[in-house]
Amino acid sequence: MGELEDAVMTRVWKWNRPVTVREVLEDLQQERSIAYTTVMTVLDNLHQKGWVRREAEGRAYRYEAVSTRAAYAAALMNEAWAQSDNPGAALVAFFGMMSEEQRYALRDAVRIVQGPETAEPATAGSPGSTGSTGENPGSATEADGR
Repeated sequence: MGELEDAVMTRVWKWNRPVTVREVLEDLQQERSIAYTTVMTVLDNLHQKGWVRREAEGRAYRYEAVSTRAAYAAALMNEAWAQSDNPGAALVAFFGMMSEEQRYALRDAVRIVQGPETAEPATAGSPGSTGSTGENPGSATEADGR
């Protein structure tokens, strides 16, 4: 997804209601010079990709987000990762760019996806475990010094 698509989607989520091309255009024009037809094309592309739905209102359309910003971000990450010729190396590089807070969020997300049955053995207290799901989510990080 391009920078302009991201800018348009940001406005659609921000307003959290069906929006017109004109509304998005006027908001974007506060930051940059852009043509009506460009915004119309971007919204049409987002519609074709399934990110927005539209309903006719007179001679124009009103566009509304189909999914959340989180789902959109996940799709962008998945798309970028899928284009790598070495997905493992791409993930290592990506994780290396993360802040401490982002790594904690990643650990929490993995625990949620794995579910409680996967996490239980790690809470049994195995000494080298890095997948702790006990009361102290930072214990694995503190143990290895990161």
